[in-house]
Amino acid sequence: MTARLIPLLLFLAAPVSAQAPGTEIYLVPLSRSAGGIRTGTPVNLTNRPGYDNQPAFATDSRALYFTSQRDGQTDLFRIDFREGKPAATVRITESPESEYSPTLMPSGTGLSAIVVERDSTQRLWAFELNGKPEGPLFPAIKPVGYHAWVGPETLYLFVLGSPATLQRAELRTGQATIVGRDIGRTIAPIPGLQAVSFLQRDSSGGMITEIDLGSGRQSPVAKLPEGGTEFFAWTPAGELLAARGNVLYVRARGDREWREVQAFSEPGLQRISRLAVSPDGGFLAMVGEEPRP
Repeated sequence: MTARLIPLLLFLAAPVSAQAPGTEIYLVPLSRSAGGIRTGTPVNLTNRPGYDNQPAFATDSRALYFTSQRDGQTDLFRIDFREGKPAATVRITESPESEYSPTLMPSGTGLSAIVVERDSTQRLWAFELNGKPEGPLFPAIKPVGYHAWVGPETLYLFVLGSPATLQRAELRTGQATIVGRDIGRTIAPIPGLQAVSFLQRDSSGGMITEIDLGSGRQSPVAKLPEGGTEFFAWTPAGELLAARGNVLYVRARGDREWREVQAFSEPGLQRISRLAVSPDGGFLAMVGEEPRP
């Protein structure tokens, strides 16, 4: 078994094939009206057989980074937008290792991504914007599955284990502190607040939980939609988005229930998983599983 498969296998109890599951990334326009959030017509950005996943917008909303599996491994790619429309797809890495979860660093001068190294070690690396590797950001912390920046020097890491842990890591010291256990795969800063969110797993599916960056105090925010995936995203206005099957839901802070935004009819969006909202609030990237034959 190759190192390329480690990130996928660590999250699944059943064996999987050598090819990662087929997924597509869709771009959906977002707008607001008196009735709340509205969605436009989804556009399939990747539209190819195989694995395209883990979308993350650039801070200026003019590009979308993602992971794509080609030739038996995963590399980092970027889709540039011109006048609000996808214009070009750029390959960033083409290395012997597999890279996952590309994220623009707060400085805007580089990328961070998970790298599965030759010996299967899985760490968080820094890259130049052109894809040139700079090395691990936290050499001693492994295996890292996901990450989120909350400041120029501070990150929250999903570190694999039994159970997986949430760790607050500081670049200045190279050290991390465990702040949560048995967590889901989403770690997301909360717009407008000095806070970060994650999914605390439980017997009923999971609680989206907020951590105050100053005090470290943790507070429950909302249960996931019943039967939904463990992925969620925030809009710039501070609303939560989540999905169940082909249905997108929204929940504003203080709401008691989730509200349906849209049930998508596209075959590739019958099982929506990861979500990402552009910083300007104009677009939603959604990952959908390819329809089975």
